[in-house]
Amino acid sequence: MIPRKKRTAIKSLVLAALLGSAGWVQAAPGAGIVTHLSGPLFVNKADGSMRILSAQSTIEAGDTVSTQGKGYAQIRFSDDSQLTLQPDTVVTLNTYVYDASMPAQDQLMLTLKQGGIRSNVGKLGLRSLDRVTLVTPAASIALKSASVVVQYRPEPKPVAGIERLSRYLAVTGAEFEASAHQSDTSYGAFASVVAARYSYRLARAVAWLDSKVAGGQSSVAAYNAHPGQIMPPGLYVQVMDGLINVSNGAGSLNFAAGQFGFTPSFTQPPVIVPASPGLPFTLPVSFSPATPSTPAPNGSSNAVNCEVR
Repeated sequence: MIPRKKRTAIKSLVLAALLGSAGWVQAAPGAGIVTHLSGPLFVNKADGSMRILSAQSTIEAGDTVSTQGKGYAQIRFSDDSQLTLQPDTVVTLNTYVYDASMPAQDQLMLTLKQGGIRSNVGKLGLRSLDRVTLVTPAASIALKSASVVVQYRPEPKPVAGIERLSRYLAVTGAEFEASAHQSDTSYGAFASVVAARYSYRLARAVAWLDSKVAGGQSSVAAYNAHPGQIMPPGLYVQVMDGLINVSNGAGSLNFAAGQFGFTPSFTQPPVIVPASPGLPFTLPVSFSPATPSTPAPNGSSNAVNCEVR
């Protein structure tokens, strides 16, 4: 028979081990956090689930994030780099590896499927110039240590009814979720949460059906050409600071600070544009200037994400 004191000691050790392992799981670092948000921001996770994000939500490698309507979003990564998304933008964080003590493992790869972003350099880009890449349908961009505005405009297309329904359901789910936090009664909050969950489920089902119809090319955000649009489809770059390289199957070209570039398609080479093409990038007044001195959390967050199961 094991003495009482020894049994207590064993239980304490087991409990400490369990708590330690749980803490290790919770401390698994994310790539960055959403620091500013204006409008709905959705994420498609690597496991196929879809969530709506809020300020302070964590972003991980494998996530595909999309802004909707007139919404903007800012993401700050753990190396203090910053990514700002325009409305109707879809970006995938393919790879993110950063450890302050292990520069040999540095790697950052993003895919811009549509829309516009502004990328501000962080520690990873400053010390590993050749390991920061932005992929687009028209060309790949070696971002190096630059600060740059990038826009990819697909061929204009009407928003199909099924695609429009998916967006409507997703935004409706976001509204139900917001009303749950504002409800004065527990029943009202519960009803709103249930309505939000089923709206998200329907949105995901409709988006999946739309993706199948479109051959896997669809996303929650849908490109919709604005009336009177004069900028032709293609890839646009504006270098604010530093140097980038744009390359595709037809050629390669460097762009320095103050220069503008345009790449019509993957089969046409990038060219320098002598004047600004007028890339629209007006942030909401609620977005404060970048503050790189404030580090991104290591994945722990008080933000609540609503997951579509």
